[in-house]
Amino acid sequence: MTQASALYRGAVMHRRLRPRIHQLNYRVFWLLLDMAELDGLDRNLCLFSRNRFNLLSFFDRDYGDGSGEGLRLQIETWLQRAGINLKGGPIRLLTMPRVLGYVFNPINLYYCHHTDGRLVAMVYEVTSTFGVRHAYVIPVPIEDQTAGLIRQGAAKALYVSPFMGMEMDYEFRGHVPDEHLDMTINGLDAEGVLITASLSAERNVLTDSSLLSAAVALPFLTFKVVAAIHWEALKLWLKRVPLTRQPPPVAEPVTLQTQARESRLGK
Repeated sequence: MTQASALYRGAVMHRRLRPRIHQLNYRVFWLLLDMAELDGLDRNLCLFSRNRFNLLSFFDRDYGDGSGEGLRLQIETWLQRAGINLKGGPIRLLTMPRVLGYVFNPINLYYCHHTDGRLVAMVYEVTSTFGVRHAYVIPVPIEDQTAGLIRQGAAKALYVSPFMGMEMDYEFRGHVPDEHLDMTINGLDAEGVLITASLSAERNVLTDSSLLSAAVALPFLTFKVVAAIHWEALKLWLKRVPLTRQPPPVAEPVTLQTQARESRLGK
């Protein structure tokens, strides 16, 4: 059986359009992890472990409600509450692994498939530097499922930056990862697109040699991500981009949609 899990090497771009133009680009790598393959990857790879320290590792408690218990069950429960039944189909998570025990993922992407291969839902799990996590569970419209096309939107529910308010929508555009990974996330307010972020990468077979190559090319990746977030925040402050006030967190750490939502861009 062909392994669904893979390594993706590429880049992230962020561009803010107002009130000052500000752009950053940095190289990264992600793992696309089929949840049914995690234990096998742990057994077969020397440089990757599940819930154990290694050069690169995956800890269940870094995701979902943070308990480390039944991550797939947590995702399935959210999907069922949104009226989505995978019938046991695969869930594949795009994430940065722990590097030497440390990780911070601003966003994790869960590609949720039916047993017949159709992409039926996406879960966008966003974590702020304030240590708060929120998931957006969004169905894929029927006309996009077979093509693996992602055209979705959601109202912002998590305060992620002191330089952006809460009256915003997210717009997600991309495809199911294959030889190429692509995802664009636009943040829109009443004036239109305020910020855009894009992920772009190429697929590599997930082996010890490919993991070592990625880790050597981008050492201390997850440490650098956090450092970059704070460095760019300092530059925004120096550009005198106004600060916003952090609101109380929403009562439930998940947004559930039962149908596609129109974004501000489409209004």
